[in-house]
Amino acid sequence: MPRFTFGSWVEDAVDWLQSNLTWIFDFIKTVLGGMYDGVNAVLSGGEPLLMAGIFAVLAFWLRGVVPAVLTFVGFALIDSLALWDEAMGTLSLVIVAAVITIVIAVPTGIWAARNSRVSATLRPVLDVMQTMPAFVYLIPGVMFFGVGVTPGVIATIVFAMPPGVRMTELGIRQVDGELVEAAEAFGTTPKDTLTRVQLPLALPTIMAGINQVIMLALSMVVIGGMAGAGGLGEKVYAAITQLQVGLAAESGIAVVILAMYLDRMTGALNERVSPLGRRAAAKVAAGARRLRFTHYKPGTAIAMTGVVVLALIAGGLNIAGSSDSKASQADSSNVGDGQKINLGYIPWDEGIASTFLWKEILEQRGYEAGVTQLDAGPLYSGVARGDIDFQTDAWLPTTHKDYWDKYSDDLEDLGSWYGPTSLELTVPSYVKGIDSLADLKGQGKKFNGKIIGIEASAGMMGTLNKKVLKEYGLEGEYEVVSSSTSSMLAELNASIKKKEPVVVTLWSPHWAYGAHDLKKLKDPKGAWGKGEDVHTVAHKGFAKKAPAVADWLKNFKLTEKQLTSLENEIQKAGQGKEQDGVRSWLKKNPGLVDQLAPPPGGAKKDGKDAGKTVNLGYFPWDEAIASTYLWQNVLEDRGYKTTVKQLDPGPLYTGLAQGQLDVQFDSWLPTTHKDYWDKYKDNLTDLGSWYGPTSLELTVPSYVKGIDSLADLKGQGKKFNGKIIGIESSAGMMGTLNKKVLKEYGLEGEYEVVSSSTSSMLAELNRSIKKKEPVVVTLWSPHWAYGANDLKKLDDPKGAWGKGEQIHTVAKKDFGKDFPELTGWLKDFKLSEAQLASLEVELQKGGAGKEKESARRWMDANPDVVEKMAPVAG
Repeated sequence: MPRFTFGSWVEDAVDWLQSNLTWIFDFIKTVLGGMYDGVNAVLSGGEPLLMAGIFAVLAFWLRGVVPAVLTFVGFALIDSLALWDEAMGTLSLVIVAAVITIVIAVPTGIWAARNSRVSATLRPVLDVMQTMPAFVYLIPGVMFFGVGVTPGVIATIVFAMPPGVRMTELGIRQVDGELVEAAEAFGTTPKDTLTRVQLPLALPTIMAGINQVIMLALSMVVIGGMAGAGGLGEKVYAAITQLQVGLAAESGIAVVILAMYLDRMTGALNERVSPLGRRAAAKVAAGARRLRFTHYKPGTAIAMTGVVVLALIAGGLNIAGSSDSKASQADSSNVGDGQKINLGYIPWDEGIASTFLWKEILEQRGYEAGVTQLDAGPLYSGVARGDIDFQTDAWLPTTHKDYWDKYSDDLEDLGSWYGPTSLELTVPSYVKGIDSLADLKGQGKKFNGKIIGIEASAGMMGTLNKKVLKEYGLEGEYEVVSSSTSSMLAELNASIKKKEPVVVTLWSPHWAYGAHDLKKLKDPKGAWGKGEDVHTVAHKGFAKKAPAVADWLKNFKLTEKQLTSLENEIQKAGQGKEQDGVRSWLKKNPGLVDQLAPPPGGAKKDGKDAGKTVNLGYFPWDEAIASTYLWQNVLEDRGYKTTVKQLDPGPLYTGLAQGQLDVQFDSWLPTTHKDYWDKYKDNLTDLGSWYGPTSLELTVPSYVKGIDSLADLKGQGKKFNGKIIGIESSAGMMGTLNKKVLKEYGLEGEYEVVSSSTSSMLAELNRSIKKKEPVVVTLWSPHWAYGANDLKKLDDPKGAWGKGEQIHTVAKKDFGKDFPELTGWLKDFKLSEAQLASLEVELQKGGAGKEKESARRWMDANPDVVEKMAPVAG
């Protein structure tokens, strides 16, 4: 029989879905992620012991006193194991997946019970869903939704669906047919027959199906952890891959506690909602003679009161804790300002060491750093999609070549931080006569025909199977056993203790060479390839998202001595305490954090007038917004306090003249703001120009042919509906346009200047461009609109707009006395056209309401700007 291949069809289908239905996957990811975040916020939000009390009250209501006490003890144990957040993350995932599954499964089961054709169609589908290896569901999940909670939820829903459907159908079909016939005979409608006869009697079976749904959902936690879903699954997965027996036992106990609680509670829920269940519970309670109090269950109202009281206490403590946390954050200035950075790593020692090193550094620099362990395939996929921001263990150009080739278009190589490395096969030194790869030929029996490998997804495993074995004629004689790095090391340790021959995959640097007397097998044919470098790889656009971090990573280097000592410190710290090991290592290497991650602009230093409040004002022109929020950040870095107010030009100049405002950065002189300057100059201080020359102009889209100068507008009024779209009527350029430009070019009467606002003018410009309609608007240079659209400045041969202007910093009259240090800084303040344009673009990307944060990102990308704008000695 010829081989039947349909895998390529599946690949093509997946590619098509990724290319054409991304918006659907993004929507699903947003919805599921939002549901998970909401549930997790509730479960993780309170104090652990208070939340344990809430779970205990629910157990008291459903099962009685003893289960309530055991519930509290069980959840308190989870908290004492420092696994509370992970347990609540897992419980949140199970709840979201189970609710969605039940909402789909129960109606589907009812449909199947009432329609034999539907039942026959669903049966093979459910068989496939239930018997397909659950790992398979993660592949499309990760490809369509990226790493994180969503693929875990999707896989859980598919895996847990069949028992919910089957048990619902079974329960309804098992209802006595005579009862259904009797109901119909009395004129009961099909709907009432279902809701009043079939469902109540089938409820115990349906609840058993729901119980199975929840149990199967919980069984998926480890698989979800492989896709970066977090929770206890990630802990169990980390324990498996790193052979951490203690962590595996602790995480496993937490999973068991959750499983027992959910199983007992869903089982007992049947007694509360089912007539048959309530009848059975009443019989048990009536028959109890001894310890009757153990069978006592409070009423629903009492139980709910207890839950609400504990929830309110937990919520109140959480709010108080959040306020304290925010207050402490507000008191400290930091680079990251709470920005979330997601790191991923493969469980290789240098990957673990460098990842947790950067987690600690980022947190010291004010970022919120999340860490996810993944296999190489999901890790590269996650970085390419942007779910993971960067990873520090890309072995290039050989080991991870396949992943790089596949995802390179969506990745950014931030450079090598360690190298050269080497891949090798290794044997203990007591194995005599085996010194090179060539010596392995004919010696397969000595090693039981096995080479102990690592993760099958690792690039070096592909190189070993495809090239090394073939080059040395070892195919057929040796089987490469795929396992994990930790399993390989465990096998190596066990063999060394027994003095048995073993050959394993290893690489340099690795702490195992310091722990054991090992022999690297020589590679005279160079089958492993040349030594590699360990690179940091980020998603495309990461440098724009976190420019300071990207800059640090590009300059990141560790020597072999530094890396091996860091790895050893982490080994000493033990399982689950990698960051403690990093902190211990950093204490032994003082100053390294500042060396690896220097704060942009150097360490923040207070100015001489630190503590004074500077009142900044601006009107909503782009260069005014940009320069104002830039200076707000700079001043706060120098220890000043600031306020910022937006006003129209008239009130702004009045406020400066009256001393209610201290300074503003957008005085266009000598033309645009001439009237304001002439009126208030006796009570103002001109601190000089920081940008220029500028220009005012009328502008049309480039597709408007035949209109190249202001003179060309004459007689073309109908083309533009007789309108010139202007900005705020109070702006000086509007007065110049109405009083001088229109008159100079004979456009009065033919054109009406429409006063609006800068944003309205830009909206009209964008709308017209989309429709390819003629439009003429007021604009000025510099302005980001020229970079965003293909526009044409209309020439002004008569010079009606006047000469190019300068943008000045204007302050209140006594500003120099009140702020002598700042006065010096502002007099020297300059921005080039390129700097101002890039700053304005960054603010446009950040959006309204985030101007300060956007200016901070621009400062991070221009780390010397603070020192240049506001130099402080010492």
